[in-house]
Amino acid sequence: MSEASPPAAGLTSNEVAERINRGEVNDVPVRSSRSTRDIVRANVFTRFNAIIGVLFLIILIVGPIQDGLFGFVIIANTAIGIVQELRAKKTLDSLAVIGEARPTVRRDGTATPVATGEIVLGDLIELGPGDKCVVDGEVLEADGLEIDESLLTGEADPVLKQPGDRVMSGSFVVAGSGAFTATKVGREAYAAQLAEEASRFTLVHSELRTGISQILKYVTWMMAPTAIGLIISQSVIEDRDWREAVRRMVAGIVPMVPEGLVLLTSVAFAIGVIRLGRKQCLVQELPAIEGLARVDVVCLDKTGTLTEGGMDVSELRVLPGARADETYVRRVLGALGESDPRPNASLQAIIDAYPDGSGWRCTDSLPFSSARKYSGATLVTENSNSNWLLGAPDVLLPSGDPTLTEIDDLNAKGLRVLLLARADRALADPRVTEDVRPTALVVLEQRLRSDAADTLRYFAEQNVSAKVISGDNAVSVGAVAGKLALPGADAPVDARRLPAERDAMAGELDRGAVFGRVTPQQKRDMVAALQSRGHTVAMTGDGVNDVLALKDADIGVSMGSGSEATRAVAQIVLLNNSFATLPSVVAEGRRVIGNITRVATLFLTKTVYSVLLAVLVVCTRVPYPFLPRHLTLLSTLTIGVPAFFLALAPNKERAQPHFVRRVMRYAIPSGVIAAAATFAVYLLARHYYAGAGALGAETSVATLTLFLTSMWVLAIIARPYTWWRVALVLAMGAGFVIVLLTPWLQSFFALRLVGATMPWAAVAVAGLAAVALEFTWRWVSRRFPA
Repeated sequence: MSEASPPAAGLTSNEVAERINRGEVNDVPVRSSRSTRDIVRANVFTRFNAIIGVLFLIILIVGPIQDGLFGFVIIANTAIGIVQELRAKKTLDSLAVIGEARPTVRRDGTATPVATGEIVLGDLIELGPGDKCVVDGEVLEADGLEIDESLLTGEADPVLKQPGDRVMSGSFVVAGSGAFTATKVGREAYAAQLAEEASRFTLVHSELRTGISQILKYVTWMMAPTAIGLIISQSVIEDRDWREAVRRMVAGIVPMVPEGLVLLTSVAFAIGVIRLGRKQCLVQELPAIEGLARVDVVCLDKTGTLTEGGMDVSELRVLPGARADETYVRRVLGALGESDPRPNASLQAIIDAYPDGSGWRCTDSLPFSSARKYSGATLVTENSNSNWLLGAPDVLLPSGDPTLTEIDDLNAKGLRVLLLARADRALADPRVTEDVRPTALVVLEQRLRSDAADTLRYFAEQNVSAKVISGDNAVSVGAVAGKLALPGADAPVDARRLPAERDAMAGELDRGAVFGRVTPQQKRDMVAALQSRGHTVAMTGDGVNDVLALKDADIGVSMGSGSEATRAVAQIVLLNNSFATLPSVVAEGRRVIGNITRVATLFLTKTVYSVLLAVLVVCTRVPYPFLPRHLTLLSTLTIGVPAFFLALAPNKERAQPHFVRRVMRYAIPSGVIAAAATFAVYLLARHYYAGAGALGAETSVATLTLFLTSMWVLAIIARPYTWWRVALVLAMGAGFVIVLLTPWLQSFFALRLVGATMPWAAVAVAGLAAVALEFTWRWVSRRFPA
């Protein structure tokens, strides 16, 4: 493009100021998280908070205040949820600023990076490979500019742009360079919401969240008829004391609500974001933490993932019959480097090694494309005019060429080799690679990441298959993977020989571990083929050739130094560019999923036994066995406090699918056993006790039975035991004993065990319930494996 007219200078400072005053600024709010108002609203205005709030107001009217303790628990839970999500928001927002795209804008003739929100109407924005078009515009300059609009239009092939062509925001550059004038900014732009949606804090598309919502829907359906029956029955039974009827009716409804389950899930996710944020990991979509924990195949792009972005030229080999000496070749390489304003890592290494291209002038250029695997330039001197290509030897040379044997030996050592060749055809000719004259081999040495081997070892230990997918020569990629001790690295596969049919490709992918010469479209096909076999696929990458595969994968992971386009579509951005952060994300996801599955069983066991007790009370027409304060005490000691600790504990169990089934297979039988044991003791006590204080004594032994049974459920869920889990269970038991032995707490909670017969009978029945629980859990594990 050196023969073209001088580049446009762009807007002047005064013109920019005028447009800012007129409001012609790209002011689309790009948020990385929900607003504070949204967080408060989501935590306060929930369906269950509304139910609990109404019941709390009723208790405040009928009294006493200790029966309204459940209301204060809800207030505390809501406050904790808001505080933790605000902390997560602060972490996300600060990380998003670090990872924010800064387009290069030409003003007063000078190219300057600016924030996306500072672009004004009429700005001249420069583009290079990997850059994302952040506003709509019209191409002013183009040098082999190829733009991928597939994220907007679904059209897979890149579009070659010429001056005057339209550019849409949300598209990205795959090859070449150029500049365009902003014609639509802010909300008028074609894809103004794309960046906002890509990085918004969200809790959707998560099996965990979907499963919990499904459970809550079932609970709501159960609650409505049961609560109505309870209200009617308690009103009829306690016709002389309506206040007591109301209290026992409230006591029956409150424990049906698994109010802490949603809170703990949100808190677990939020704390996960904070923990990962400390490791410079930006989670653009919250379920990505969960998703990466479910991954069983991770596709790694070699460049920038296993190797560092930079390279070094280790050798220059002038080929026999090239009719050129090394000095001549060095100058050609220097001129080729100068011809590309946005060099990739390979060309940058050549520029650093051979900076002198004097005596040559570039009149036409063909930018590197990952689909073509080569770049080119037309170079002119005073005496000659020649076309040169620089790229993959196995693409530029015919199969069977003796030079390829020499190249294979270099590739086998993990070295990257580029071929410099002279072309007889014009660069624009589709057959330009035919009959080229090989001139020299440029041998590049890649820098291995120091942490890559440990990370690959971690994935192997966790039964996660690692697939190295690269556009480089398969033998070279295999050699690099071999240095990192990746299983299967000794049998690299050339992707050009992979079958196009999806099922056949999936079979090859299951067998192989290293794939070279992969095109961007093949990366997408590979992801789809693996998914067709039921795999959950994560894709890592940092180059523009990875964008479409990142978007199609279940989880896309981008490096912070990667192109704007990859950062925009990835759910997880590693801002420190360290592949070693991925195990932390996997571990965090496993902690969240495993622990929420545990505590969900606790909460839903309570819901099941509460509904069953209410049904039994309605059918037998007896007073409800508890007051609200009793169930608040039981919920706090057997669910609330232990669930909080269990939800945040380390957990390395591999994430399993079918969350609802896994939870309900234990919660339903546990709830049935707890309800049956408690109601049996309650009926026994009604026959045993008589007189003025009989109902209080009956309630006390029923509370003891339910506490002991619930504690056994907690003891099962806390397995496998560690010192702190044992201490947690014992501390909860000690808390209940303290309530029973302290006179003022006995009075406050209306708990007093009368005599010895019924309390010991309660212990015996709870013991039988514990045996039944152990037997049932073992039987369910065998009969209904997850």
